[in-house]
Amino acid sequence: MVNTVSFKKKPHTNGDAPSHRNGKSKWSFLFSLTDLKSIKQNKEGMGWSYLVFCLKDDVILPALHFHQGDSKLLIDSIEKYVVLCDSPQDKRTLLVNCQNKSLSQSFENLLDEPGYGLIQKIKKDPYTATMVGFSKVTNYIFDSLRGSDPSTHQRPPSEMADFLSDAIPGLKINQQEEPGFEVITRIDLGERPLIQRREPLSLEEWAKNIDSEGRILNVDNMKQMIFRGGLSHALRKQAWKFLLGYFPWNSTKEERTQLQKQKTDEYFRMKLQWKSISEEQEKRNSRLRDYRSLIEKDVNRTDRTNKFYEGQDNPGLILLHDILMTYCMYDFDLGYVQGMSDLLSPLLYVMENEVDAFWCFASYMDHMHQNFEEQMQGMKTQLIQLSTLLRLLDSGFCSYLESQDSGYLYFCFRWLLIRFKREFSFLDILRLWEVMWTELPCKNFHLLVCCAILETEKQQIMEKHYGFNEILKYINELSMKIDVEDVLCKAEAISLQMIKCKELPQAVCEILGLQDSAVTTPDSDAGEDENVGMTNCPRPAFHSNSLPALAGGSRDDNPTQISVSPNVSRLAPA
Repeated sequence: MVNTVSFKKKPHTNGDAPSHRNGKSKWSFLFSLTDLKSIKQNKEGMGWSYLVFCLKDDVILPALHFHQGDSKLLIDSIEKYVVLCDSPQDKRTLLVNCQNKSLSQSFENLLDEPGYGLIQKIKKDPYTATMVGFSKVTNYIFDSLRGSDPSTHQRPPSEMADFLSDAIPGLKINQQEEPGFEVITRIDLGERPLIQRREPLSLEEWAKNIDSEGRILNVDNMKQMIFRGGLSHALRKQAWKFLLGYFPWNSTKEERTQLQKQKTDEYFRMKLQWKSISEEQEKRNSRLRDYRSLIEKDVNRTDRTNKFYEGQDNPGLILLHDILMTYCMYDFDLGYVQGMSDLLSPLLYVMENEVDAFWCFASYMDHMHQNFEEQMQGMKTQLIQLSTLLRLLDSGFCSYLESQDSGYLYFCFRWLLIRFKREFSFLDILRLWEVMWTELPCKNFHLLVCCAILETEKQQIMEKHYGFNEILKYINELSMKIDVEDVLCKAEAISLQMIKCKELPQAVCEILGLQDSAVTTPDSDAGEDENVGMTNCPRPAFHSNSLPALAGGSRDDNPTQISVSPNVSRLAPA
């Protein structure tokens, strides 16, 4: 049975096994576990039991009798390779899940958390399955799926891509064909500007832009300076509260003091709710018990190499735990999902205050909420939007990724889930986040950061002819090797290139928030802060089936060239 486990479905044989010397070959049978549909089990008294195997084409094999009992040992052995679950219709029947257990078991062994397969892990535990699981298991996937000969670099089986596409419901991107025809225009995006970044905003510059009552005088100018250079570390504790919406930009110092008092009272009222729950109460509250268990597990492995969180009985870890538990009271429906600790850790590090860190975290979660919801609608939308932007920038690269079963962009999942927290060093993520929080120069700037990273790495991926497994492995190994300033320069240049394009597709306009409004962008010259007003994005003139015409993505010498092709996948979300 071990040798017959495979991603590929193999035809089973029934009654064709080699003859046994005892002449009982008619009772022997051979089948692949991938063909197994269900197992019926029964007790016949005095420990005598039997198992009946039913295959997917409804072939029922002869019963296997266990005259001395212990049929469970065979069930336990089979469960090493397939997932078995009780049938809701018949308690005596075990149904076989179609996923391949040998791969899932490898994930579980690596994560040291048995009990779930990869599909269940991604649905219930996106942190572990994507941020920990994907990064640790790529070597296993790479070696096991490309063949036993390590010298070969053949394309991996498409089953692995299908396996992951099934794992995250609804994340199939640009793969569902539309009937009829759709017009695709080739867009000339024009020259990409050169970007130079400025020095981080200093305390002195910040102080010059505050009036006697503590109001920020020129909010737009302040945001542009932060976008262009980030913040000096001494300023972050003040400025992040504005960037995250904890403090209103137009508030006075007195108003902020009153707000902090109010928010302090509110925080400790919520904290008291879970602190005062007795052990007996918690025993009857399974959700809170599960939240606490996940939080305790995550707190012990979040940024432990950072001095702020290293060592045992660290006060930073206690605050991390308490803030996350209090957030469960603040938003009990969402509660705690693994990955949230990664978003909180830098906030607490900067604020060095439990209450301020909580409210900054709550504001950040208002923007990140959909990433952690059970249906992962936020992740689905972002991956579709990223695919649309990437196709406009480089349709050739997109086509290559699709040819390698990587068109779904699963390798970007961790980037988007926790906003690159695992891709950059701790100090670099502080810089990246504060730049993105300015919401300049356009909406969804973090997607352009993804495009900038992929553009940097595409030559390596394409020249080395990386397949699905190699791409996944290569992208995961970029962690801590990406230059944050270089990426920010490229992402800003891409944004300016798109904003200045007068023929930008409507789908891209909507993603970047450019429609029906003039756009303000930071000037590309260092040291200057000049507003550049951009005109509205026009809707392309050609339509088919009432759908907007969308960019094919590649730059072309003839920007007005139009091609019509049947059954072209839409680039925008339906």
